[in-house]
Amino acid sequence: MSFLAIDIGNTRLKWALYASPQPGAVLLAHGAVFLETIETLADSDWRGLPAPHSVLGCNVAGDAVRRRVEEQLELWDQEPRWVVSSGHAGGVSNGYDHPGRLGVDRFVALIGARSHVLQRAKGAEPSAALVVMIGTAVTVDALDASGQFIGGIIMPGHGIMLRALEGGTAGLRVPTGEVRDFPTNTSDALTSGGTFAITGAIERMHRHLTQKVGNAPLTLMTGGAAWKVAPTLEIEHELVDSLIFDGMLALQSHRLAL
Repeated sequence: MSFLAIDIGNTRLKWALYASPQPGAVLLAHGAVFLETIETLADSDWRGLPAPHSVLGCNVAGDAVRRRVEEQLELWDQEPRWVVSSGHAGGVSNGYDHPGRLGVDRFVALIGARSHVLQRAKGAEPSAALVVMIGTAVTVDALDASGQFIGGIIMPGHGIMLRALEGGTAGLRVPTGEVRDFPTNTSDALTSGGTFAITGAIERMHRHLTQKVGNAPLTLMTGGAAWKVAPTLEIEHELVDSLIFDGMLALQSHRLAL
């Protein structure tokens, strides 16, 4: 009962083939391509793979990109299902004012985080979780101990911040620098400023959630740029590259259990 999970972001498509559709399943193969090269999947990355029994996708890049992926899946004559944000799924209750408007990647990452929380609790009282995704944009979302999504923030990723400064300020087209406590050149000042803005927002949301639930939440970070931010984050946290895939495994497992 192999299972193919597809995560289409703003820049890249990531995929993972699992031996079965359940949390903790064995990873058989995985990969990533830029959106511009999706048409190569059937003839390259996916050509030698066994046909999956089921496919579930998470897509934030729009219908046109989704259709391009579906064309590649014709390799196996496989029709995928696509996650849609809803009021409740995978152990998560969606507290957004309009649940269907919560970004599907955020929704799936929350489900993945809830799966991690429950696995670690092992029958004990589960903890709250702070779910951080760092990519083209940055999101920091709060999940209480019952699995209720209670809110979160969205902010520009580092690349967007730098491009905004380059577009609005003369003379700031400079190489990427290093993160320094006290930068003394423009490259380091830009890199440090963007990183501190992101880590400061994460740490503030961590304080808010800790105050609300009474103890420190499990903080999970994912996304293509998470590793760049993690060394300067001054709260306990874990990098989980597979968080969205973990959410899709939990969703598929819940569906099959119904």
